[in-house]
Amino acid sequence: MIQQKEISLPEFRRGFHLITDLVARALPELPEQGLVHILIKHTSAGIALNENADPSVRIDFESFLNKLIPENHPVYTHTYEGSDDMPAHLKASLLGSELTIPVTRGRLNLGTWQGIYLGEFRNYGGSRRLVLTVFS
Repeated sequence: MIQQKEISLPEFRRGFHLITDLVARALPELPEQGLVHILIKHTSAGIALNENADPSVRIDFESFLNKLIPENHPVYTHTYEGSDDMPAHLKASLLGSELTIPVTRGRLNLGTWQGIYLGEFRNYGGSRRLVLTVFS
């Protein structure tokens, strides 16, 4: 059986944010075993799994990606939507737009230190939408 739900996240400031609890609360009742697929429906934000305990990891992610992909680089031609737009597209492509997480005993089967990150790469990205698909 397949269940699907689309949710809106609250607006987040630029940076990396743990959204594991928001996603888990929005999911329908999970099967004993299965998969959850998560798609972010945006090209200037991304999702990933990573460290869920120490907030400095999220700060380092933001700092590193800003250094790797700076704003106002002279090679960019897609510049009419603001200096943060093209870098946001590049960062989103590197981070990714989807995750698949196993379900075991009716729960997301994440590692002890794993959490779902939203990478918000725009200064004013607004609310982001996720499609949550449960496969049982």
